[in-house]
Amino acid sequence: MPRIDGVDAFGDDLQLALWCCYELHYASFVGVDDAWEWEPGLLEMRRVLERAFTDRLVDEVGPPRAVPEPEVASALRDIATGDGPSLSGYLLERGDRNEMREFLVHRSLYQRKEADPHTWAIPRVRGRVKAAMVAIQYDEYGDGVAAEMHAELFAATMRALDLDPAYGAYVDLLPGTTLATDNLVTMFGLHRGWRAACVGHLALFEMTSVGPMGRYASALRRLGVGPEARRFYDVHVSADVVHQHIALDEMVGALIAQDPSLSGGVLFGARTLAAVERRFAGHLLSSWQAGEHSLFSPLLPERLAS
Repeated sequence: MPRIDGVDAFGDDLQLALWCCYELHYASFVGVDDAWEWEPGLLEMRRVLERAFTDRLVDEVGPPRAVPEPEVASALRDIATGDGPSLSGYLLERGDRNEMREFLVHRSLYQRKEADPHTWAIPRVRGRVKAAMVAIQYDEYGDGVAAEMHAELFAATMRALDLDPAYGAYVDLLPGTTLATDNLVTMFGLHRGWRAACVGHLALFEMTSVGPMGRYASALRRLGVGPEARRFYDVHVSADVVHQHIALDEMVGALIAQDPSLSGGVLFGARTLAAVERRFAGHLLSSWQAGEHSLFSPLLPERLAS
């Protein structure tokens, strides 16, 4: 397979190219023929991009390595207690309205399609694993009520801060560090060979959600944002108290019981999630602490004016 040398796998160009390849499986683009979703030449190029991304992830967290079944849960808990920079703590304690708006723009890339990337894995798992994943995803999709889907609740939060909630509205403002957070879970979801990593990604997602979501809700309250616009975060606080146990005890536990060799993939999914989130948080916090925008600033006056 061809390789890309001398290119930053977390750089803006590679991550945007990979995101565009993946977007063909979601809403695609105006004027693009649906046949491009499975165009062999495009898929070959996507494989090259994925290889560069995966190689970089392995460099950072190590390759997937299986561990004994009894050690998986404790390993996940160790990853969940990582000591990376806290975006939620910063926004709660001293974040201003503009920084909160930038944060929402970054997160909109994933939140406006929550929880579609993980859903790709449902046909690739069986039995209790599938049932647990469906239980989590059903909540994410609003228990079947369109207006209660988490993606729609996030849109309400965006509107409350005078942001455009249209799907993909701000992708051209986002750096590679943000695109990587979205590309990671889509890569895991689209590949059967990464199904265990997708399970590990979702498990850590749920295990580390409650505290930050509560702090984001409190930060919005401090900034004068009303309860309806805070519901996205409030709902996650209550839902993820339950989801974290389903994810760890049922979803991960059942997967490893079915096939202990998948433990390395589960932990790789969790470790890479932690790694890309540390990079993402570090970018935002370092930008704000330097008095700079965390988005592509030349577009800000026109696109993000209050």
